[in-house]
Amino acid sequence: MVFKNRIYDIILAQIKMSNLLKNLFSGFSKIGSNSIDSAVGVDIGSSAIKVVEIRRKGGKAVLETYGAIALGPYAEVEAGRVTNLPVDKVALALQEVLKQSDVTSKSLALSIPAQSSLIFTLELPPQVGDSDIATIVPTEARKYIPVPITEVSIDYFILPKKEASFEEMNNAELAGPSGDKTTVLVVATQNDAVARYRSIVSESKLSASFLEIEVFSSIRANFEHELSPVLLVDFGASSTKLSIVEFGMIKNYHTIDRGGADITNAISKSLSVPFADAEKMKKEFGLFGNPAEKSLADIIKVHTDYIFSEMNNVLLGYEKKDNRTISKVIFTGGGALLKGLKEVAINNFRAEIEIGHPFSKVGAPAFLEKVLLTMGPEFAVALGLALRKLQ
Repeated sequence: MVFKNRIYDIILAQIKMSNLLKNLFSGFSKIGSNSIDSAVGVDIGSSAIKVVEIRRKGGKAVLETYGAIALGPYAEVEAGRVTNLPVDKVALALQEVLKQSDVTSKSLALSIPAQSSLIFTLELPPQVGDSDIATIVPTEARKYIPVPITEVSIDYFILPKKEASFEEMNNAELAGPSGDKTTVLVVATQNDAVARYRSIVSESKLSASFLEIEVFSSIRANFEHELSPVLLVDFGASSTKLSIVEFGMIKNYHTIDRGGADITNAISKSLSVPFADAEKMKKEFGLFGNPAEKSLADIIKVHTDYIFSEMNNVLLGYEKKDNRTISKVIFTGGGALLKGLKEVAINNFRAEIEIGHPFSKVGAPAFLEKVLLTMGPEFAVALGLALRKLQ
């Protein structure tokens, strides 16, 4: 199933609705002037492909078109199920969603799933110079990477040193020992994953300007200028990704092996209904509950409680280690649209709870505001990719 939206092509009120891994840690600059006038971001997830095309107009980014296609039918299963399709089937689905969404550009920016990468931080002694880090990181990274180092591509970024809090400046014990260590964020991506996405692009007879780990695209799409640490929670079909972000950079990353498809599957089995019906019930009622089936909310709550428990563990670990508190939690991804999720989360966390609104970063007709607000979290990664390409 494909849905689409073409912007600024309204006729009679009918809207047609490298280094490929180089610079994973791209900046969050405003749209500037360069030779690229349009950009397409493609998010190939485990259950669907989402695409977004934006264009530069008057120095600003405007939404040109967006669309999504479920991958389930290509695996001969229901829409919404997690799939593991071969390259040719993914390429076929990609060509279809680009066609149905009226995407005009043939050069794409694609995301790589976080499951294909390992994201972690290294703490190096303060006396280590920047010139030595390039040599030290691959050696130290071996301790964290469970596969031969030759099977991954490594990129890293030196994180800014943390500014002392008011309490630390006035309490020597809280401040800790002098000579802060150098913290390095490292991303190790499986070479096989990179090769797979190259093959998908080649099979689709398209080109890719770059690949980027999905979490960085999501941060770009969901964040403004947050001054305090923020927890970004990406509710996907197969997993839920947690990223603690400070000044635009990841300080902590964690994956929970539970997602939207697991919730739908639990509903299907518990209520003895087809997966497609369970998916519909989940979207229609969510945690608010179905008057005709009162156990629905309880079934969903088992999974959301587990996810919230894991989130709390990550937050407590971060607060204990860094002596910093999370000021805000941003929900993104398709699962963020689950009815009642925000309301339940408010009772579980002390921080402000916010649903991401990625499309607020681009111009669009006013009459689309409500649609884009409700669908935005699903397209965060695709939009984040397009924004980077247009920068």
